[in-house]
Amino acid sequence: MGKFKCTAAGDAMVFKRFAGEYEGFNDLRDFIGQGDFRFLNLETTVHNFETYGAALSGGSWFCTEPEVVNDMHKYNFNILTTANNHSHDYGIEGLLLTLKYVKECGFPCAGTGKTLADASGPVYLDTPSGRYALIAGCSSFTADMMAGEQTRLMEGRPGINGITCKTLYQVTEEEFSQLEKIAEGTAINGADDIIRKEGYLPPLPEGRFVFGGLEFEKAEKTGKRTYPLARDMERTVKAIEEARFFADYVIISIHSHQIKNILKEEPSEFLEIFSRACIDAGADAVIGTGPHLIRPVEIYKGKPIFYSLGDFFLENETMKKVPAGMFEKQKLTGNENMRDMYELRSNHGKRGLYYSKVMFEAFVPYWEADENGNVTKIDLLPVELGYGKPQSQGGVPAPAFDKGILERLAQMSKSYGTEITIDENGIGHVVL
Repeated sequence: MGKFKCTAAGDAMVFKRFAGEYEGFNDLRDFIGQGDFRFLNLETTVHNFETYGAALSGGSWFCTEPEVVNDMHKYNFNILTTANNHSHDYGIEGLLLTLKYVKECGFPCAGTGKTLADASGPVYLDTPSGRYALIAGCSSFTADMMAGEQTRLMEGRPGINGITCKTLYQVTEEEFSQLEKIAEGTAINGADDIIRKEGYLPPLPEGRFVFGGLEFEKAEKTGKRTYPLARDMERTVKAIEEARFFADYVIISIHSHQIKNILKEEPSEFLEIFSRACIDAGADAVIGTGPHLIRPVEIYKGKPIFYSLGDFFLENETMKKVPAGMFEKQKLTGNENMRDMYELRSNHGKRGLYYSKVMFEAFVPYWEADENGNVTKIDLLPVELGYGKPQSQGGVPAPAFDKGILERLAQMSKSYGTEITIDENGIGHVVL
């Protein structure tokens, strides 16, 4: 078996048609094309508005036309994930339409499906260097987005492969007592206390307390810890075992917005635990997406973890239409035009993804691995999306060779023991 070769890009909030070859496009396309496995996270639903907007969304109601997805072939991508916080923006019907159109465009896709088995199972890509498996999940979701199991009695429910991030807030003994007193005085847990007494909620472990839906535990100092829910981790491990049997190289994708403390650049403890556990179970690489900016690179047991690749397309202010709910968020009626809504949402260009420079900075890794899946080479192409350009032109990826992006990546990766050098051409290299 020869070397495995992979490239990957982050979040594609893409709503405009490919306008033709532009400056930097050929270099970007060719860098991506080095891989046999060429990954993109498609962060939108895909349809022609044949259905309705859901009551809840991933923040905005994302929808792009199938022709736009077909354009992703021009960038050399050949496999996608559709598991993210926007998968359910147009409900179950929108999710099913997305699967239909993405597959019609010729892309295998992972992370969503007609049942939980479909959503959580591996998809395969056969290439000259071997058979690749992709398993995808999302930890930023609401309960209605989760796919359901099929049984002999009932069909499964379409949805995403949700990976639950469990959070325990840690407080001192004194703080714990204060929470108990406040809860008693406000009856904030009144309904849950009744249900728990009736036996429909399990008793809390010693030293644990639920306050308004948040779970606290006694500790020596104030803080928090996060970790994957056991059932979701077990399901992922089973999928990895299945993929290991049928494929030569196994890749995990996880869409996660969770942060460790107060910086978006810092991966949560949950994401570290999940990613390393996947590799312990037999995965060869983990690709992180979600927070819309770059996060560190870690080499764990000879396998790469990219905690976030950043945005690859940022065209979230070019959607042609959205449901009334998006207008209502800005206290509008829905009879205004899209410009009015975007102007209010951004406070006239002073807030939001489209007005933050770091959201326009990303990187594309190319890596090779030996026959045992151990990484032997990682090159990093810095990418910028045209910060400061008008919506009609911005949000489109091109190589960036000012070194600033990779210097930031190198600095934040140091705490994971990862060293990154930058050559005279502006390409980064992970020292292995």
